[in-house]
Amino acid sequence: MPQPRDPGRVPGDRLFFGRRKGRPLRANMQALLDDRLPELAVPAEPASADPKTWFARPVRAAWLEVGFGGGEHLAWQARSNPDVGIVGAEPFMNGVASLLRHLENDESDNVRILADDARPMIDAMPAGSLERVFVLHPDPWPKRRHHFRRLIQHASIARFHDLLVPGGELRIATDDVAYLHWILARVTAHPGLRWTGGRLADWRTRAEDWPETRYEAKARREGREPAYLRFVKA
Repeated sequence: MPQPRDPGRVPGDRLFFGRRKGRPLRANMQALLDDRLPELAVPAEPASADPKTWFARPVRAAWLEVGFGGGEHLAWQARSNPDVGIVGAEPFMNGVASLLRHLENDESDNVRILADDARPMIDAMPAGSLERVFVLHPDPWPKRRHHFRRLIQHASIARFHDLLVPGGELRIATDDVAYLHWILARVTAHPGLRWTGGRLADWRTRAEDWPETRYEAKARREGREPAYLRFVKA
């Protein structure tokens, strides 16, 4: 079935949904984009598609966060796991600037940023190149006619599975109940991923190494209870 037409479609290109820019950035935030982003950007033409090679020093493993929002989670993980190279993809430039602000006082030699749609990069990565993948609070696109825009689909789950090393982990969070059901139906349908949840507390309580994000705090204030899902590659 052909996909619905959308004003975000560019002939010959993939559909992209969402914002690239929000309110105008303050001068100091724009300066971070101008000065720091080129230092931390994913190489435009990397010598290898293996993300572990994108860092200035050897790293034990590579992790990927797709849609890092304001960057709180990614910055915390980078500080807490200096032996891991963490790649973050976020097309919303205000969010990229926010991550750079969180990294401003860090050495941050284990972060690489793609300020664009993650999908071409994900398609190019070799199988077994990631130890963890994070998809935290993706847009639920609640209207039924927009469900095809959701990041979590059978095809994306299959790709994440391919990219993970054996024993690697896929972490997903959402505060939208309908999207939670959608996510569980698609991830548990994949035979190569095992859900670690066995009781209510397993998906209502964040792991100790899973910091709260600004978006998550807002959801709580507005009465939405987040769910934290962890899946392991068999």
